[in-house]
Amino acid sequence: MEFNSDWLTLGRHRARLRSSKGFPTEAMRSVAEVVRLAIDNNMSARARLVEIVFDQERTYEIAVGTTLVEDSICAPQLEAAIAVVLGLQPEQVNIDVTTVSQEEVDLHFGVYERMLAEKLGVVPPIQ
Repeated sequence: MEFNSDWLTLGRHRARLRSSKGFPTEAMRSVAEVVRLAIDNNMSARARLVEIVFDQERTYEIAVGTTLVEDSICAPQLEAAIAVVLGLQPEQVNIDVTTVSQEEVDLHFGVYERMLAEKLGVVPPIQ
């Protein structure tokens, strides 16, 4: 059993929170909410928050999955904006946007989020 991760549902996003310091805290859930708002208001409707990893160095690695290439264009601006809101340095927030083709994922609610998580390696494929 893993004690360093937790799953969180935020609207249409189903994200895994992982922390190298132990179980994800309430502060990490607040970070997830800020990231969700940034994604919902600046990326396409297909962009989904998949995972947030908190490292010992107090950096946040954010994985976003999408089917539109254009979503990766705004990642650097979102990194800076999220860092300002959270009171961090810009280099402490890293957003990795992974684009998959629509043929690789089923766009039905729930299935889409699971398939993106599998494509990004957050969860193992269902056998």
